[in-house]
Amino acid sequence: MSPQPAQGAPTAHATAQRLRAIGDELAGRFYERADVVRTLVVTLLAGQHSLVLGPPGTAKSEMARELTSRIEGASYWEILLSKFTAPTRMFGPIDVAALARGEYRQVYDGRATTAHVAFIDEIFKCSTAALNETLGFLNERIYHPENGGEPIRCPLIGAITASNELPSGEDSAAIYDRLLVRIEVGYLADPSNFAALVRSAVSRPAPPTRTTVELNALLHAVNEAVPAVDVPDAIVDAVCALRAALRRKELVASDRRWRQAVRLLQASAYLDGRPAVGETDLSVLTHVLWDSPAERPTVEREVLHLVNPDAKEVLDLADTIDELEVQLDAMAGQSREALSEWVIRKAHNQLAMAGKRLEGLREEAARAGRSTAAIERVAGRRRAVRARVLTEALGVDASMVQAQL
Repeated sequence: MSPQPAQGAPTAHATAQRLRAIGDELAGRFYERADVVRTLVVTLLAGQHSLVLGPPGTAKSEMARELTSRIEGASYWEILLSKFTAPTRMFGPIDVAALARGEYRQVYDGRATTAHVAFIDEIFKCSTAALNETLGFLNERIYHPENGGEPIRCPLIGAITASNELPSGEDSAAIYDRLLVRIEVGYLADPSNFAALVRSAVSRPAPPTRTTVELNALLHAVNEAVPAVDVPDAIVDAVCALRAALRRKELVASDRRWRQAVRLLQASAYLDGRPAVGETDLSVLTHVLWDSPAERPTVEREVLHLVNPDAKEVLDLADTIDELEVQLDAMAGQSREALSEWVIRKAHNQLAMAGKRLEGLREEAARAGRSTAAIERVAGRRRAVRARVLTEALGVDASMVQAQL
């Protein structure tokens, strides 16, 4: 039976409100990670697993720890895997004292077997010996003891996993397939955010606000409130249209992945405090329907066409911004005079017009109740490119850039 909130426990509305506050706090702490944080929260609410994919030093581990530490009363477990990690290190070491008495027992406390939330770093380095048990842990939330006893049911809500690289073999590919949500992260793009990061290494800020949510309230949301969110026929039709559009691009996801994605849509609506899934929630599918990072832009474009009738203009603006960044990279090493002329003749006007139009599109979408997520992502790219233009082409100090954006 699904756990019920205890008397006096937060309501579903209050739980969603606290989770939004947690997301806002983490987005304020981790620069350029607002969409990543929200997606991790949605994935946890859906009772699914996520993969954060990116190079070392992009705060993958720190984000996961900070998010999972906000769940009061939850048993947390984390591990850094290698090709030599034994299953007993993950699920429970042998009780040496019992073994001396002729008894074979495993100690499960503090291991994956008892965890409500888990963080698994370098997930694709899972050893062959631990592969089947790891798949069972992620898929069915069960562990088969070494002594062949009855399978142990694990209380896992969801796992956040991380990797610096994509899987390279069949064994790791089997795990990759079980990670419903895949999120790419990179190094900071905006020079002003990088300057703020450098300042944070030497400053002593006041302790930040730290909202938490009780385990019991989260369990009720996962098991009761999220599944109760309505999925209108219009959303079913939109999902079917998206599947057909992606198949035309030869991007085919399994039926299982599409079915599991529905719970993500419900979780997204729940997090925003809405009783039914809307078009805005389809944006989360951007992180579900690709296998290779090279496929992600295609998926994002098809999703954007569904959630925003102004998709073509938004995408055209994104292409313009990307083209300007390519030009900036190509001009590396040129004189300051040449760079300044390029800014005056081209970059400044195009970035200014793009910023004005993106703001107009964002206001129109907000008034119509449509998702602004994609527009805000492009606006973020525009701010980052403009910051690069100011610092690299015009020589403006990075610490002064934020005020000019």
